[in-house]
Amino acid sequence: MATQVVSQIMRRAEEEELNCGSGGGADNMLGLRIASIFIILVGSTSGALFPVLAKNSSWLHVPKSVFDFAKYFGSGVIIATAFIHLLVPGIEALESPCLPAGWSEYPYAFALCLLSIFLIFIVEVFAFRWGTHKLAMIGMQHDAHGHGTGSHAAHGPEGNVTDTKSSLDDSTDIEAAESTHALDTTHTQIVGVAILELGVVLHSILIGLTLAVSEEFKILFVVLVFHQTFEGLGIGSRLAFLDLPASYGWMRMAGAIMYGLTTPVGVAVGLAVRTTYNPESATASIVSGVLDSFSAGILIYTGMVELLAHEFLFNKEMMKGSTGQLCYAIGCMMLGCALMALIGKWA
Repeated sequence: MATQVVSQIMRRAEEEELNCGSGGGADNMLGLRIASIFIILVGSTSGALFPVLAKNSSWLHVPKSVFDFAKYFGSGVIIATAFIHLLVPGIEALESPCLPAGWSEYPYAFALCLLSIFLIFIVEVFAFRWGTHKLAMIGMQHDAHGHGTGSHAAHGPEGNVTDTKSSLDDSTDIEAAESTHALDTTHTQIVGVAILELGVVLHSILIGLTLAVSEEFKILFVVLVFHQTFEGLGIGSRLAFLDLPASYGWMRMAGAIMYGLTTPVGVAVGLAVRTTYNPESATASIVSGVLDSFSAGILIYTGMVELLAHEFLFNKEMMKGSTGQLCYAIGCMMLGCALMALIGKWA
């Protein structure tokens, strides 16, 4: 009997050592932790909603230079988020000494990031092919190298409406073709921004959960207010420049509000389970590591393809514009990337 008791105690000790303890998260400063739900809600929602409201409101007149700054600054924020705030924590979580030895025998974080990149690529390829096929059915062409104006958040088949008008004699057919072109372009844009928002939302829920139970609450709280506001500016600028028909306009607001809610929801869930949730456990490390690594792939693909390639290399306005305009856009992007990377020192 005594031998069995000793054996059970040793087994539990081994399990706790593997999971880095079985206790709950930090329980101090509960009032401030609850207040953080509303403070972060205001910051993240404001950051995401400002570009949307400013771009699409007739009563709020904001100079174009402000929009340009928000768009390119936000692009830099998203790219830094992918590498500094997602991939690095994903690697650390999946290489945690709390995990079984098998997790250290293969670079799972990089593999999941790579898998995510190719999955997103395949989704966009088929979405693009579908849109292109729909345009071909009505005799329209598309520009395979992106946009003419650079006003879109995600690439899509750009139809040559002039050529279409010359080939269609009936005005009703012309209107139908233009309507179909707009709808197909809208679909591919929505796919691109939905992919971006998916990666950001997963990340936001995880950091909210972490904030709720973290021992270093004060520092993390202050940093996350800036983190979520800057990231909201990035997602909001993408949403604001979506070229959507009036019937789809609600998607901009819905996307911004959904982003604003994710981190507060994560904090609320974390507070609800704070007495039992162990952020250092093997299960918590695996879940956060997998989601962070997968989200990193989403944002890396979005940042490199949708933002850098299509906002700069394949953007006719940017390539034909002045050198000063190009340098300003790159400078804004680098500033956003640098500030978000600096925040990674604390969060």
